[in-house]
Amino acid sequence: MIAMHLRRAVPTWPVYAWPKRVRSTTLVLFAALFAVAVAGVSSAAADTPRGLLPEDYHDFVFVSDPQLSPDGSKVAFVRGTVSEDRRSRETAIWLVATDGDSAPRQFTASTSDRAPRWSPDGSTLAFLSNRDERTQLHLIPVSGGEARAVTRLEQGSITGIHWLPDSQRVILSLRIDPEIPDPNDKAEGQKEPKPDLRRFRTAVYKADGQGYLDESRTGFWLLDTADGSLRRLTGHRDWNDRNPAVSPDGRLLAFNADRTGRELHGGFNQDLWLLDLTGPGEPRLLATPAGRAERPVFSPDGRTVYFTHQAERYAPVTLQRIALEGGTPEQLHDGLALTAQDLQVPARGQGPFVRADFGGSRPLLRLTRGGGTEIVLGDGGAINAASFSADGRRVAYLLEDEATLAEVWIARSDGREARRLTGFNDALLSRRSLGRLERFSFTNELGMEVDGFLLKPIGFDPGQRYPLVLNIKGGPAGMWGHQWFHEFQMLAAAGYGVVFTNYRGSTGYGHDFQSAVRLDYGGADYRDNMQVLDTALERFDWIDPERLFITGGSHGGFLTNWITTRTDRFRAAVTQRSVSNWLSEAGTQEFPPEAMAAEFGGTLWENFEGYWDRSPLKYADRVTTPTMVIHSDQDLITPLGQGQEWYYALLANGVETELAMFEGEGHELSRSGRPVNLVARLELILEWFGRFAE
Repeated sequence: MIAMHLRRAVPTWPVYAWPKRVRSTTLVLFAALFAVAVAGVSSAAADTPRGLLPEDYHDFVFVSDPQLSPDGSKVAFVRGTVSEDRRSRETAIWLVATDGDSAPRQFTASTSDRAPRWSPDGSTLAFLSNRDERTQLHLIPVSGGEARAVTRLEQGSITGIHWLPDSQRVILSLRIDPEIPDPNDKAEGQKEPKPDLRRFRTAVYKADGQGYLDESRTGFWLLDTADGSLRRLTGHRDWNDRNPAVSPDGRLLAFNADRTGRELHGGFNQDLWLLDLTGPGEPRLLATPAGRAERPVFSPDGRTVYFTHQAERYAPVTLQRIALEGGTPEQLHDGLALTAQDLQVPARGQGPFVRADFGGSRPLLRLTRGGGTEIVLGDGGAINAASFSADGRRVAYLLEDEATLAEVWIARSDGREARRLTGFNDALLSRRSLGRLERFSFTNELGMEVDGFLLKPIGFDPGQRYPLVLNIKGGPAGMWGHQWFHEFQMLAAAGYGVVFTNYRGSTGYGHDFQSAVRLDYGGADYRDNMQVLDTALERFDWIDPERLFITGGSHGGFLTNWITTRTDRFRAAVTQRSVSNWLSEAGTQEFPPEAMAAEFGGTLWENFEGYWDRSPLKYADRVTTPTMVIHSDQDLITPLGQGQEWYYALLANGVETELAMFEGEGHELSRSGRPVNLVARLELILEWFGRFAE
């Protein structure tokens, strides 16, 4: 279902009425709002390309998961488009030659193909598809021919594919009930009727996007692609085995797991394990430091394992390596300057490489001796995936920025000879006016330099004054900057300037900066957001201080609520998937008690005032800003009740408000929700701000 849209305009005590269902805002309504909503916006010349509208989302082409062939000659990737009914996305595997002499071509014919993985000899592509109703692993010869399913799963789901060096066998990460002996057997029918009942014994019992969890756990199975036979390698009811890595000689499997029995109760620990694939036997534990060791990667010579490590939940993420025969791990990077992800060591003398948030960009970096890093590719943009050739000399990757959707690129692994290989969105974007971010900075009360970013309205006229939207990112970890974010461009197209900051708590500015919001929600993060707004007003005289708006999602939704309890300077607010009450949030969302206690310095009973004092709901009687509340009924990170409590509080205090509830969507609505709902959300934001822009 599309949005359940509830409205109350309440000048005094609320008058209750039945909620009504309305269809999403149409393009016609949006066009009218676009024309009249913002006073003082100059009309563009007839031949000037228009800015982006929400509807343009349906025409985007989404490129993901680039995989460079072992010889570096071709890239396999996933190309996605919005389905005709706009309720799903269709995906297929495409190929493009890295010499640039031929255009990309579609390689598989179904509409659900994904996760391409080259066999080590480069002759075969493995991929996942649900063309046979259930998702199965398929193989297709690169030289041509039909794809064939090599699994016959009746139970469980594949979550990862990892070839062995012989190009004949595959390690499957399979999420399945560990008690099931053969995933190819159909589940036995129930002889007696069962009650509609679920019982839970652990603290981890639900997850956003998955709902309430069952007895399935992730373990590893060995698949012979010749006959489709499966052999269980690992699997246990009390834990998950994750992030498998195969040694260069194919003899060992490294992975991480918490086999203490604490994982499903919220434990933080993870250890590294090694399993000998040449015969029966139990995995052996590697002597990594206490804490969270995960994401193992073998060195090219197979003698050591690289991994990430955190001593405790809020410690820096370090990069380390340990010899297979044991000994003291060696720390390669202390994690203080940046938080590395996607560690890769493609070949001897190549790397190690990582990706990381870094001052508004997300580049590919190489570790240097002494624990430093150097940028190889992607400064001023965002690299979202990287895949190396077998010899480590070439790298394929996705690159995007604030005015360009992700496309496939190829370069030497030292960053030279970078070339773009696809341009699926060029034609559309060439017919649209898109803005570039202007970066500035300010110094907060602790003397920290904080980044701000500004996007001017499309068709900007320096002689005019324009409204401004303070858009607050979620997190508080994570980072915004030189990435594609259609919401910004659509606000700019509607005549608004957009300002945001990577406030304290964000990644990309070092561990001390990221930790500065710890136990201070509504403090450091609030002050940085208000200071970026004040700094923008001081520096850019085209901003109309009487036409300010505010929005944000997740932690940005919490801050939107929080800020409107402390100031009436915004004409209107849109709060999305927000937190309004940390007391009820603690017991209804997916994070277990151990995680919430670490986040707030204790449980509800140990720090009740800390939870309540930082809850916007406590101060809701101070709000006067007209507010739209956008929430999803399947959100398990900030459950629907958080939006409902805020809506109720605003009604009770006479604030003009609406609740827009999306049915069947979760916390990821703005990123991966059904396209029709994702677009409706954008239209709602523009519609709400348009009401108050005059």
